[in-house]
Parts: sequence; C-alpha cells; structure tokens
Amino acid sequence: MIHKTGPSSSLAGLTVAASSAAPAMPGPHINTRRVRDLISQLLVALGEDPAREGLTDTPERVASWWNTFLSPDNASTATCFTESRLSGQLVVVGGMSVWSLCEHHMLPMNLQVTVGYVPAGKVVGLSKFGRIAQRHAGRLQVQERFTRQVAEDLAGMIGSDDVAVAVRGTHLCMSMRGVRMEAARTSSLQAGGRFGSDPVLSQQFLALAHDNIRSE
Repeated sequence: MIHKTGPSSSLAGLTVAASSAAPAMPGPHINTRRVRDLISQLLVALGEDPAREGLTDTPERVASWWNTFLSPDNASTATCFTESRLSGQLVVVGGMSVWSLCEHHMLPMNLQVTVGYVPAGKVVGLSKFGRIAQRHAGRLQVQERFTRQVAEDLAGMIGSDDVAVAVRGTHLCMSMRGVRMEAARTSSLQAGGRFGSDPVLSQQFLALAHDNIRSE
C-alpha cells in the first residue's frame, strides 16, 4: 500500500501495489439501547443535562444514527453483464464520495473513490461500485484498509486481479484536531494484476482518476 499525506496531495506518482481477492467482513452487531444509555452518560460527563430542552431526544437520535451507519447493505449481489467484445478495455468509475469514521479518534472522514478494472468477458453494473464503497465505509476504518477492501471486493466480484482503486480522503482528525490543517488530503492507491505489471495501463488509470477528483 502506497499512500501520501499532505496539503492537496495528488494521485500522480503513486506506485502500484498488488491486491488479491478476499471476502468482505460483516458489520458489527449494534446494541442501540446500550448506545443510547452511553450517550446520556456522555452528556452528563460533559456537564450537560440530557433532560433539558434540545437534548431530550439526542441519545435516541445518536443511537439510531450509529445503527444506520454501521449497518450497510451487505445483502446486495453483484450484477454483471456479458460483453465478450469489451475484453481488454479500461473501465474507470469515479465521482463516488462516502463518509466513514476514523477508528483512532472516531471522527468523520470523507473519501472520494475512483475504481478501475479491465473487463474479461463481462462488465459490472455501475451502481455496484458505489454500494461496495458504502459497505466498507460504514464502520470504524482507516483509509488504507478501506482502499484495500474495496479493491479486494471488486476483484472477487469480477474474478480477476485486474483492479485499481484510488481514494482521496479528508480527515477531520487532522483538520479539526491536532495540527488542524484544513487543506490536508490523503491519497491512497491499491492495484493489482495488469495494473501492477503494465505501466501504460497504470498511468492511464492514474490520469483518469486524477481528472475525476479534480473535477469534483
């Protein structure tokens, strides 16, 4: 895994790393009642009154959000379409933006995702790329692991390692705490198969990924 962190860092110049298919990990079980009680305790610890106007339903709302966020749709199946004449074509899907939570500080991170693959007799339904990204974002995460998991999920779906995933993240744990560098961005890349052995294909993907991110 190669990643860069810095103000407005781009994808250009990233080195390709190999990936291999692996099953997605199931989401955690959420005890919403316990979460609600813990939020009430947190408000008290922060010097607030959970019973005051404005906070009365806050623990319930927060518990409901955690339940929704950590329960992404894992049941959706991949839709692939036979297209035998497209073998060897580079397909890049960008413009996908998902929210996740940094597992080190439990603060949000926004991840802009671009994926690429080389069809081998079939193409993947476009909406599935967004669902894959959402599924792996809906948990406590780090960007590097998220990038790898999306690549492995896609590789398992198409039955090939000819997959590349580029992610550009904005991390509130860096923007609003610590060094508080609001312009800092982190770029990560996971790639395998032909993307690791064919420099032309790799550069084509990086160029399209960079264009996708720049246009957002």
